[in-house]
Amino acid sequence: MTDLRALAARVLRMEADAILALVPKLDEGFDAAVHLLERCTGRVIVTGMGKSGIVGRKIAATLASTGTPAHFLHPADGVHGDLGMVARGDVVVALSNSGETDELLAILPPLKDLAVPIVLLTGRTHSPLARQCDIVLDVSVAEEACPLNLAPTSSTTAALAMGDALAMALLELRGLRPADYAARHPRGTLGWRALVRVADLMHTGDAIPVVPVDSVLKDVIAEMTQKRLGMTTVVAAGGRLVGVITDGDLRRLHLRPGPITEFRARDFMSAHPKLVAGDALAATALEIMETSGPITSLVIVDDDRRPLGVIHLHDILRAKIGV
Repeated sequence: MTDLRALAARVLRMEADAILALVPKLDEGFDAAVHLLERCTGRVIVTGMGKSGIVGRKIAATLASTGTPAHFLHPADGVHGDLGMVARGDVVVALSNSGETDELLAILPPLKDLAVPIVLLTGRTHSPLARQCDIVLDVSVAEEACPLNLAPTSSTTAALAMGDALAMALLELRGLRPADYAARHPRGTLGWRALVRVADLMHTGDAIPVVPVDSVLKDVIAEMTQKRLGMTTVVAAGGRLVGVITDGDLRRLHLRPGPITEFRARDFMSAHPKLVAGDALAATALEIMETSGPITSLVIVDDDRRPLGVIHLHDILRAKIGV
């Protein structure tokens, strides 16, 4: 009976070894390829047939999402008109393990006519394709992970890893920031975390729970119940924030000696509430709550310390921050 786990382990080890074997092959050609892509004034056109084409699509997507405009060109479609997407100023990244892919060889003359430089990722650095390309990166592997040594496995893994290496080197050279990456992924988790700000989520105007500093317990409870944030701000003359009262403060009040109805807001408020700026990232507000807990709300104030808004933990979670 076939040991499936042993087979899987063999495949994973062979593909891992194929990636590690690329490290000694990094040379001046890699540096030249990265700088060529960095200087590209047009778009990076990635092309390849079969499994190499699938890998090429992923490389193009990674480049595009990390600051390098890129598209995938199917070489078979290229010879039937799609070469029109290539223009002077572009750079082509081609993938061919054999270095003899007919469809790639067929599109080379038109690319040469456009003076478009070509970077080739190949398993044969002296192949017909390699001899006609400007920069050749060696992604050869000793053996495919396929038990028959036929199906592209280790070779496609190596090519994909080299594409990632190119993209990450470019990302570093371009100084891409998390916010830049998030802007290209506005519906992704990072997009939410890096783009949504406190001001986008906070409760403002009449939705802010507010009680005067001398309010009696009944009025405090009424305000907290109506605004449904589990807290209320406490303000002094001129509307200046002097504290907050939370559900926890109300529970602790019941443990204090004396009639609780005689207490005023000033007597049981938290006098040093945590604040956050309206232009701060919502993810920053979440971090403050988590590190200063248990806190579920933060207050936003103006220059005169008057409440401008309140942001609640649930507002942040609903916006998918921290997911």
